[in-house]
Amino acid sequence: MNRTDLGGAESEHRGLDPRRSVCAVVVTYRPDVDALRAALAAVRPQVQALVVVDNASPGMLPALVDTGAILLAQATNVGLARAQNIGIEWARQHACSHVLILDQDSVPGPGMVDALLDAWQRRSVTDRVGAVGPRFRDSREQRDAPFVKVAFPMSRKLWCDATTREVECDFLISSGALIPLAVIDDVGEMDDGLFIDNVDLEWSFRARWRGYNLYGVCAATMEHHLGDERRPVLGGLHQVVTHGPVRLYFIMRNRVTLYRRRHTPRVWIAQDLPRVVAKFLIFSVLVGPRGDNVRFMLRGLMDGIRGRTGPCPLETAR
Repeated sequence: MNRTDLGGAESEHRGLDPRRSVCAVVVTYRPDVDALRAALAAVRPQVQALVVVDNASPGMLPALVDTGAILLAQATNVGLARAQNIGIEWARQHACSHVLILDQDSVPGPGMVDALLDAWQRRSVTDRVGAVGPRFRDSREQRDAPFVKVAFPMSRKLWCDATTREVECDFLISSGALIPLAVIDDVGEMDDGLFIDNVDLEWSFRARWRGYNLYGVCAATMEHHLGDERRPVLGGLHQVVTHGPVRLYFIMRNRVTLYRRRHTPRVWIAQDLPRVVAKFLIFSVLVGPRGDNVRFMLRGLMDGIRGRTGPCPLETAR
């Protein structure tokens, strides 16, 4: 692992208040450099340390000069969860109190981190808080995404408004999540065997199973690109979020993996199974490349049943 200090983040970290020292951990994989620099510029003034864990992207060192980030460059793509854990370990070694997990395309709004910290401190007086996260908006949507409480047959969507401080929810997306290191020490780190998909769901379910509550913070805002591109189907009547065959492998495999975990809510499994069936039909019939999609999805389902984890074996065999 190559570690490079790009702009004095190491020196700025010394002498911090250990109760409020936040390290932002940004995971990158072949990012759009201009978009990444804009995201880093938005988060850098809000945190005490900024770490970029890069999964073997070319040209990252010159791209991050003067961003104030510490670059932890990986020789190979170790996956999203493992990269997050590498950043978390750096934060632990440097006596940070919290980590802020961010994707490469997430842009925190002004004051997001302070709003998250304020909510965490206020709720922690009477509650076991595992993590807090911002409300976010995908630039392709016309409204903020809701937080979610799992229910059957459909989960309940919890919308923020001006009268609401926080909403208790059953999971948070990893990007924007502010997590105390003490909670990670108790709950455990991200499951790097999942590699990429459902890492946030699995950790959220595990934290809830350990007795922690999760909160969406309405005063904290973030721009976030959720999922891949959208494509019209059925003559333009509907749009679906598209995924490549490799991503479909992980979606199928990791869903089955979560079904097997004792901390996964049974009600979530019951209402998620129809989604998996629908996704399989959509990507085998309506969205190409159909042959590869079917092959990768079937292998993902079988590997999930077998308990296989790690990278996609079909990708390395290509």
